[in-house]
Amino acid sequence: MFQLGKKQTLSVVKEVNFGVYLAEQPDAGMDDRVLLPKKQVPPDCKIGDQMEVFLYKDSKDRIIATTNTPKITIGEVGRLRVSQITEIGAFLDWGLEKDILLPYKEQTGKFNEGDEILVTIYVDKSSRLAATMNVYKCLRTDSSYKKDDMVTGTVYQINEQVGAYVAVDDCFSALIPNRELFGDIRVGAAIKARVAEVKADGKLDLSVREKAYLQMEKDAHKIIEIMERHDGALPFTDKASPELIKKETGMSKNEFKRAVGKLLKSGEIVIKTDCIVMKR
Repeated sequence: MFQLGKKQTLSVVKEVNFGVYLAEQPDAGMDDRVLLPKKQVPPDCKIGDQMEVFLYKDSKDRIIATTNTPKITIGEVGRLRVSQITEIGAFLDWGLEKDILLPYKEQTGKFNEGDEILVTIYVDKSSRLAATMNVYKCLRTDSSYKKDDMVTGTVYQINEQVGAYVAVDDCFSALIPNRELFGDIRVGAAIKARVAEVKADGKLDLSVREKAYLQMEKDAHKIIEIMERHDGALPFTDKASPELIKKETGMSKNEFKRAVGKLLKSGEIVIKTDCIVMKR
């Protein structure tokens, strides 16, 4: 039985002037044979030889074999370059002559031609191979990472209520919870993060922030930098709304308050009724 999107070992059962036909059984009928085009046939090939091939569909929607290896196969996750964006979706270079389609309904974020995006391969309802950015089900949960390890990964989906879904090492399942979403985190972004928790099921919770005492140092320095750019003052205090604080500093209200408290204790700032100013 032919399996689209996977490698199979098949036998040469017939030679023709435009290639050879491959099958699982020597006496297979035409419906159970697949063509390996002539340019793919090894020079010393003969009837009965076995070879490993990858099966996909050509431009005429016919199953065809190739000895070339695609960059990813069904169930695998990897980065593919966007070669073209059209009205039906994006076409991705996956290492074969015919680019693979990423339909619009399988896209989880915006990208441009030339970008590399994280995808997996599946067989669609029309029995064609296609790509999807919904890689969640293909990610592994058997990483050896532990709490506080630093990891890198790719953001492949963002849910405003839940957080940012990340493929650590482009293969392990992870999440940056919504409370940890700070800075420029978008679909396709490569991020460096700390493992905040390893769940019972092996999935990882991540934080793009340092441990509290380390982060407080960085946040305090950042506040000073912001104030220096604004004539030594912030036009709000730690009593401002969480939304305003996050917009202006990229910090949560608690992080902002901790950093302001550190600066106040060290004598670097003065908190007034409606602003914070640097000591001169």
